[in-house]
Amino acid sequence: MPMYQPNILRNVRLDVGAGGQVLDLETAIKDGILGGGGGLVCAGVTEKLDLKKMIEELESIEVPSVFICPISLDPMQDPVTLCTGQTYERSNILKWFSLGHCTCPTTMQELWDDTVTPNRTLQQLIYSWFSQKYMAMKKRSEDVLGRATELLDSLKKVKGQARVQTLKELRNVVVAHSMAKKTVMDKGGVALVSSLLGPFTTHAVGAEAIGILVNLELDLPSKANLRQPAKISLVVDMLNEGSIETKINCTKLIEMLIGRKDLGSENVSSLSLLAGLLRLVKDKRHPIGVLAGLGLLNTICLDESVRNSAVSIGAVRPLVELLPGLNNECLELALHILEVLSTIPEGKLALKDCANTIPNVVKFLMSKSESCTQLALSILWAVCNLAPEECAALAVEAGLAAKLLLVIQSGCNPVLKQRSVELLKLCSLNYTTTIFISKCKLSRTIQ
Repeated sequence: MPMYQPNILRNVRLDVGAGGQVLDLETAIKDGILGGGGGLVCAGVTEKLDLKKMIEELESIEVPSVFICPISLDPMQDPVTLCTGQTYERSNILKWFSLGHCTCPTTMQELWDDTVTPNRTLQQLIYSWFSQKYMAMKKRSEDVLGRATELLDSLKKVKGQARVQTLKELRNVVVAHSMAKKTVMDKGGVALVSSLLGPFTTHAVGAEAIGILVNLELDLPSKANLRQPAKISLVVDMLNEGSIETKINCTKLIEMLIGRKDLGSENVSSLSLLAGLLRLVKDKRHPIGVLAGLGLLNTICLDESVRNSAVSIGAVRPLVELLPGLNNECLELALHILEVLSTIPEGKLALKDCANTIPNVVKFLMSKSESCTQLALSILWAVCNLAPEECAALAVEAGLAAKLLLVIQSGCNPVLKQRSVELLKLCSLNYTTTIFISKCKLSRTIQ
């Protein structure tokens, strides 16, 4: 049987240039795009670049399918062609053979010749394509880093609207390019931008400065500097009065700055901060803002003085009303906040006095995560234990008993089951067995 001679240059088309020009392999070779001698085809650059490194650094870009090994689905570095005309990465096809296969992985044809032929043409084209993309990326990076440095230098000189515009451009650079973040931090950008925040800072400057800071890594001295009362006070003001983007950034910045020892500080426990966070979480139009606000509320409510302040400004009712419409991540945060607030007398009373606490919380028993079930049980126990006669009846009407039986019969941890047993007993105190069973609407089997 004559050996099949594949023409690897036939009908292969791909984009090899930065300008999006579509070429086939024959044209690429004819026009010299492949270069010569394995060197890089870029003016003024003669060094040999490592293909493996380029592939790793360019992993996020779309690679022409002809460069992809059908076995690993990764770009090929040492392509070889089989007698069937199919091309693979050398290490992958040799591994295929070592497993005892005598077929072509793509076509499943039986091989009449197991020779693997190096595909130098395709290898050179792969190298050239990645080289061009890599050098273009490097050029863009150099331009970005240079621009970040220029903006930092300008920021030391400009004032007024020019300062706002410089900060806005610097923020866009930092958000879009991860390498620009390191440049900004290495060149003292954190201290420079932080110095712009103070009692006389306009909200226009503050919004852009905070937008930059939340995208940088802050070391301990930088955090200590930003925790100055005048700076925190500005951030809290902007949380209450800024755009939704500014509010979210202010929330993120405060979350970045506070540590356990800061929770009881005057700035963190301020009513203005709590009021701003509550307004943020109540704005259902912006789920990212709801998540950010609940996250910070959850953190600062670890301090008892903050819990008292939160209850005093009426945080319980809006949080309870929010529960049914929250996604799982936000729901767990909201339940945790309510559970923490239920540990103080004022919080228990506020939960009891809110008409929707019991029906809204009962819904999440055994309907979401085990963590949500645990938090919901803790809240219901606090409320029902505070006023058994009043709350137990409401809980039974809301379907609590049947949910508790589900928990008891489930694979939940023993602590949850024991709490469910105790709560079930509490709910049944004011009923005879017959009436309680009828109220629960339980099946004969469960009875």
